Amino acid sequence: MNKKLLLGLLFLLSFSIQAQNITILNSQTQEPISGVAVFNIDKTQSEISNIEGVVSLKAFVNNDVLFFKHLSFIEFSIAKSELSNISKIYLEPSTEGLDEVLISASKFGQMKRDIPQKVVSISADEITINNPQTSADLLANTGNVYVQKSQLGGGSPMIRGLSTNRLLIAVDGVRMNNAIFRSGNLQNVISIDPFTIQNTEVILGAGSVVYGSDAIGGVMSFYTKKPQLAFVNNQEFSANSVVRYATANNEKTGHVDFNIGLKKWAFLTSVSYTDFDDLRMGSHGPDEYLRTEYVVTENGVDSTVENPNPKVQNPTGYNQINLMQKVRFAPNEDLSYDLGLYYSATSDYSRYDRLIRYKDDHLRSAEWNYGPQRWFMSNFQVTKINKSSNFYDKLQANVAYQNFQESRIDRDYQSSIRNSTEEHVDAISANIDLEKELNLKTELFYGLEYVFNKVHSYGEEENIEDNTVVDAISRYPNGSDWSSMSAYANLKYKPSEQFVLQTGLRYNHVFAHADFTENNVFLDLPFDTAKINTGALTGAAGISWIPAEVIQWKLNFSTAFRAPNIDDVGKVFDSEPGAVVVPNDDLNPEYAYTGDLSVCVNLDNKIIIDAATYYTFLDDALVRSDFELNGNTYIDYNGESSRVQAMQNAAEARIYGFEAGLQIHFSEALKLTPV
Repeated sequence: MNKKLLLGLLFLLSFSIQAQNITILNSQTQEPISGVAVFNIDKTQSEISNIEGVVSLKAFVNNDVLFFKHLSFIEFSIAKSELSNISKIYLEPSTEGLDEVLISASKFGQMKRDIPQKVVSISADEITINNPQTSADLLANTGNVYVQKSQLGGGSPMIRGLSTNRLLIAVDGVRMNNAIFRSGNLQNVISIDPFTIQNTEVILGAGSVVYGSDAIGGVMSFYTKKPQLAFVNNQEFSANSVVRYATANNEKTGHVDFNIGLKKWAFLTSVSYTDFDDLRMGSHGPDEYLRTEYVVTENGVDSTVENPNPKVQNPTGYNQINLMQKVRFAPNEDLSYDLGLYYSATSDYSRYDRLIRYKDDHLRSAEWNYGPQRWFMSNFQVTKINKSSNFYDKLQANVAYQNFQESRIDRDYQSSIRNSTEEHVDAISANIDLEKELNLKTELFYGLEYVFNKVHSYGEEENIEDNTVVDAISRYPNGSDWSSMSAYANLKYKPSEQFVLQTGLRYNHVFAHADFTENNVFLDLPFDTAKINTGALTGAAGISWIPAEVIQWKLNFSTAFRAPNIDDVGKVFDSEPGAVVVPNDDLNPEYAYTGDLSVCVNLDNKIIIDAATYYTFLDDALVRSDFELNGNTYIDYNGESSRVQAMQNAAEARIYGFEAGLQIHFSEALKLTPV
């Protein structure tokens, strides 16, 4: 009997000791929150959560009401007696004003007030309310990103006058930009499923110190939902579903996701399917935008027919499927392994701006389609917390593989020759990012990154009358590659809550190789290969100053660069009617030098006013301009005499502007944001 009593007392004691610690997590990202103040109602006892988000409750008595307070989260209170069977507390982020936690600026969580650049954040709740059809529409709804669409399946972001390969897209910390990201409008962002996004952060301005090449005008970071572990029960299950219809393009969308959470394992599955019909334009646009006629092909014969409804852009419809599978394993509170698998595929869809061109008295093209745009990514991430290490408090390591597929198919009106090009890119990346608190006022963020891209490109001509196929010039030199190695360090110095200084450096070295032997059968270039072997050192320095709780000033200076990629060096395509772009093996990186000043006035989270001005000097800017090939300014391309153009380093470019924003919060449920 005494032994049983002793065992019972030991069990109660061990349970009591275990219950003294609580882990505090971000409800949206599931990340631990350090620096949370926990105190009782009369503040006679208080504790602070450590880097793992763990806080001891040993000092509090059972009938205490505990308050959890952090500048970046909504204050939470609970009686200690209610925590006997709970090991985790979730805090809701403060999504307004200066106290929001952002990840993109350093790849680790920082308060918005500490970041010297202007960053726009879009939460999962805002995405749900806005209900965008694609991730391109999600960005456009911010009012800070302009999105250009040449067709319904388009969506090319523009930030502060810069676009396409001068902006960087990242998904869960992995760069989406690849070796064939072009200077013309591109629509890769639509491959990201808005139903899977937990939050999106848009850096306005250079981000090369953290992200490397291409981050000249801004960075768009998409963070997808994470699998959620079971913290109370042994197993938890949750699911969501959406069915949507839109009249403008007869959109029919279905989505379902579900999460299975165990104590150490969690699984998240997401499936989305969308079918878009032809887009119907509004009633008050210019008449030249009306689609009065279009081409149909029957039994191999093209004819022009009258459009019964000129407001319907025939053909623009397409469909798309998005799949995501995530697995999380967390053997303990200091270590987690995350695997993400992502897949997106569209059907063929037209390039509408090419289909409405005329030649003489008839439509020029019978067909001009983008083939299926496919994207696959597998991403494996390890997150380790170790505050006793001399090198890091938190470590994140990523290894990712991506495969991009795209193609283009066009045929002139009443022509028997269909031209097509097809591109595949295999992209491998590995990076390690570390965070170390040097002292109470200073933090260091640093890391290494390696990226390798392999480009496969094919071209052919098909005779639709006899179905014969012959090889033709490919859009890019087949088998070309592009790689980058880099290291960066970013230092954050915060002597007070009112003042923060951040500064950083990054060195990138880029290699590229292109072999034009196959395409020289058609082009007769004066060279067979092109190589890039170049380095770039970029830096940034900025301050965040809060002289009063209602106002914040930010001043930032930065340099950024973009190394020439395979699209710059080796692309062959008809850029516009009567012009063809050819390869150029004599290119250098372009550099950007940017300064921006911004101010934000926050009146008790009821009225938020922000304004910013910026100036960017772009040196050795890569632009498309007239060129000579073997002394010729015109060559024959696809049966047409075309002016020769190529990407070249222009002398310089200057971009400057001013922007302002306003938010009015009438209540928790009603917010006004002019865009």
